[in-house]
Order: sequence, then structure tokens, then C-alpha cells
Amino acid sequence: MRAAVLQEIGQDKLEVFDDIETKGFGPGRVRIRVRATGLCHSDLSAMAGVLPQPAPFVPGHEGAGEVLEVGEGVTGVRPGDRVVVCWLPACGECAACKRGQTQLCLAGFMNAGTPNFARGGQAGGGSSDLFGFAGTGTFAEEVVVDAGCAVPIPDDVPFDIAALIGCGVTTGLGAALNTADVEAGSSVAVIGCGGVGISAIQGARLKGAAEIVAVDPVLSRREAALRFGATRAVSPEELPDAKQSVTAGEGFDYVFEVVGRSATARTAYDHTRRGGTLVVVGAGAMDDFLQLNMFELFFDEKRILPSMYGGGDVLRSYERTVALWRAGRIDLESLITHRVPLSDINEALDQMRTGVALRTCIEI
Repeated sequence: MRAAVLQEIGQDKLEVFDDIETKGFGPGRVRIRVRATGLCHSDLSAMAGVLPQPAPFVPGHEGAGEVLEVGEGVTGVRPGDRVVVCWLPACGECAACKRGQTQLCLAGFMNAGTPNFARGGQAGGGSSDLFGFAGTGTFAEEVVVDAGCAVPIPDDVPFDIAALIGCGVTTGLGAALNTADVEAGSSVAVIGCGGVGISAIQGARLKGAAEIVAVDPVLSRREAALRFGATRAVSPEELPDAKQSVTAGEGFDYVFEVVGRSATARTAYDHTRRGGTLVVVGAGAMDDFLQLNMFELFFDEKRILPSMYGGGDVLRSYERTVALWRAGRIDLESLITHRVPLSDINEALDQMRTGVALRTCIEI
């Protein structure tokens, strides 16, 4: 089968091979034919080494498809079922799960260190192992995952929409609905307006925020943010003026950092009002440190809330997102601004890096 592979961390291009095989099928596992997958910035971060991921690996974690085969003991899905790939499944047994914080379950991360692909037919010997990003690897025609990663979706949800729900939309919506629990009538700023940031904007609009300021250096993304519910859109250089005009200089009630860098997190903190809330949504590097002094932490009483995968029960978040989409309360179709086949995966990477795409759907 075909899959896109990163050979070494730090490379900026993927190679598409047609001699890839899935590994690890057996009890408790599911084999999925991937039909659509989104390109998330986390894929680029893993390629660059910002997020830890063994290589060589198949990127992709935002996917949907059809179940081809189920292993012994799997009862939740059967061949032919349409599913979304959940890259962070809950085990239901650990302390985090029992507290109801299933987004903090570490079971899914255990899969990231186990190869689930192999490339065969190479000169000089047998096959070589490949990892799947975040234990999945959806830039492939097929993927084998734990049964908990295969979440059934209703028949009326297209594969491309389901793929977005698998990561970006759930993360952004959940940051506003679950983590921040944005108060009606409040002021909001969202720094970083790709697919996740736009979803956070839609979440803030759903919660009744009075002012939503979208912040992004790319003009096309700022224009898109206005269509999705932002009340104004500014470049990063214009944010201080927006703070002054919208909040009389006090700062925003909620600021969402959706970039994953300490510099933008510091900017977000500085534009949050005293007693307000900074929500950290972007996934950053382990060696990138946010500096705050102890006096400002005490004196400003700003809440800093990280949001992991939308900060709530993932399965319930999927169901809520489908319900909101069906009712026309959120727009998911317009998030997909570009479509490419797997053979043109590097074109999708360029679209993400330049910021011209909100989400590119890779059709497999």
C-alpha cells in the first residue's frame, strides 16, 4: 500500500512509497482503510522535532475511514463501519480516566513507541520498521490501531468532516467550550487562526462572546476568521491597538494562544486582563520556556489554563460537534480550503507552512 514517510527528523519533505505494510494487527486491534485525513500543524512540529516522535515515521493523526478487519475481543466496531481515528483514546481504567479527565489518559501515548508499519522489498535484506505519528499515522491507505482509536461515526458525516473532528475542530471548540467555558458577553482574542484557532473562534461565538478579535499575520486567515464569527481581525502588530479600542486598555477576558510558542504565549498573557484567562492551546517544544515573574503571577491573578485535546471527554466532544454541525451552528465544510491526493502531500505541507490553508484535506 501507499504511505507518506519522513525518513529523518528535520527533513521538510515526505516521500510516498507503495511498498508499505501495516503491522501489529491482532487481539484488541482494528485495521482501517483511511479515506480522508487532515494536515494538522502538529504533523509539521513532529517532522521538525518540536514534538517528540521516533523516526522514520508516517505522519498524520486526523483521519477517518472504514473498518476492514477487527481482532479478537473487539466488540465496538465491525468490518464496514465508518470511523474517525482518535489519536488519544481513553483506557477507562487509569486514575485520570476515573476522575473524568480522559483527555489526560496516557494509554494512547504508549502506542507511539511501537512500530505499526513496515517497508518491505529493500535491497540487502528484509523489511524495516516505521512508526505512526501519535500511534496512528493516517498519511497511509491503511492503518492498524487499538480498538479505542476507532470511533464510529454516523452515516451522514462525510469522511473529510469526520477527519477534522478527529483533532483540530475538537481541540479548538473544546478550548472555548470546555477549558475556558467562555462567559456570554465577554471579550476574546485568538492568536493563531488556522483550523484550530478558527474552531476556537466558533466556540467563543457559540458561548456568546461579545467581541472576538482574531490575530494572525496572514491576511487570508484574518479574512476567513471574520466569516467564522470574529468581530474584528488584526495582524500581531495591531493587537495592542485592538486591546485599547475593545477593552479600553484593560485587556481581554479570554486570550487563546493557538501557536505553541513561548513568545506568543507571553503576548497572550500581556493582553489578558487582570483576573482574566489565558488558554494555551498550541503544542510547543519541551525546551521553549515561558517566563513569568512571581509578582505578576500573584498580583495579576490571571488564570493560565492549558487545553489538551479540547480539555474534555473526547467521545462526548465528538458527539457534541456532530450535533452542532448538523444543526448548522458551526461551519466545518468551509474549514477545508484545499484538497490534494496523497501523491501531492508536499504541496499540502507548503500550504500549511505559508498559511494559505486553514485545513488541507488529503484524499486517500
